[in-house]
Amino acid sequence: MTIRKGQAPPMLARDAFHARFMQDFVDPAFQAEAPALSRLEEIAWQAYQAGRKAPRTAKAGPGFADPDYQLSVEWRATRDRLAAAQARWSQPQTPSRVLLVAGGSRNDGSCPGEMSKTFRLAQIARETVAAQGIEADLLDLSELTSGYSHHIHPCKGCLSTAMPLCHWPCSCYPNHALRQTGDWMAEIYERWVSAHGVLLVTPVYWYQAASPMKLMIDRLVCADGGNPDPTSTHGKRPEEAKALEMAGWDYPKHLAGRAYGVVVHGDVAGIDSVRRALTDWLDWMGLIDAGFQARLDRYIGYYEPYATSHEALDRDSGVQEEVRNVARALVHAVGELRAGRLQRPDRALVPPRSK
Repeated sequence: MTIRKGQAPPMLARDAFHARFMQDFVDPAFQAEAPALSRLEEIAWQAYQAGRKAPRTAKAGPGFADPDYQLSVEWRATRDRLAAAQARWSQPQTPSRVLLVAGGSRNDGSCPGEMSKTFRLAQIARETVAAQGIEADLLDLSELTSGYSHHIHPCKGCLSTAMPLCHWPCSCYPNHALRQTGDWMAEIYERWVSAHGVLLVTPVYWYQAASPMKLMIDRLVCADGGNPDPTSTHGKRPEEAKALEMAGWDYPKHLAGRAYGVVVHGDVAGIDSVRRALTDWLDWMGLIDAGFQARLDRYIGYYEPYATSHEALDRDSGVQEEVRNVARALVHAVGELRAGRLQRPDRALVPPRSK
């Protein structure tokens, strides 16, 4: 197997690095600290040249393929939280929890100056879940647009080199050498693992789910077949990952067995294709749908002005009740799952082509 090279651009020259580094400090208030910024820039430049992706590491220790490999302490902390969350999730005495994901970009703390209909629909679902005595965890992805240095960095596509190169949880971030930090996914992974049911609520942006939702979805690829032991590939060594996959990889589904519901809303077109894309993805991940009424796509204010879309939602008591039914169906599915009465009918079948 040949490792194909030649796409990556050259590293930045010193002057180009300076321009990039100073982008965060254009406020004149920083001018008084110019000498300090110069010293920090030099440290960052040295880290960039040396590729210090994970400057704080410790030996992996027992339980890993290579106990002596120096693992990122940040990755290890995330991995340990996920392991603890999965252990709690599997215990019968753990209270049932539903994760509600509001996937729109708009909120009144950023440029739009107004909350989103997505958030309102997610709140309706949250109140319904909570009324059933279930823990309701609302993840509002619009915080990406209004939070300070808050990011979901893009997936780098490691699995397309070889599945074992895609680590669970993702080890691509943080990358301190490239200043790719502040990655929210370390927290979001734990919230998915802790959930017995997941409800996605998203608007349609140009025939697709909104970009915050898509960023999260792409970064969850490591939950479907990802490698829980980065020492087995000694970090990101593609030749080792390819050898592992060719020797036989079981593509573990780290989030399988959770129930799901989906709410997609739009104003002109695209709701059905987005709903199908989301449910297909969740099915592939091994989650279990909560029934027909838990998969909803609806237009709100069809071909009406954007300016009056909240008023259109106010009037549409039908879609509000349908969202409540999505939440009710999901709560029921979670109860059936935890009682052992709901399982995927095809769970015993072995696919001839695992991936």
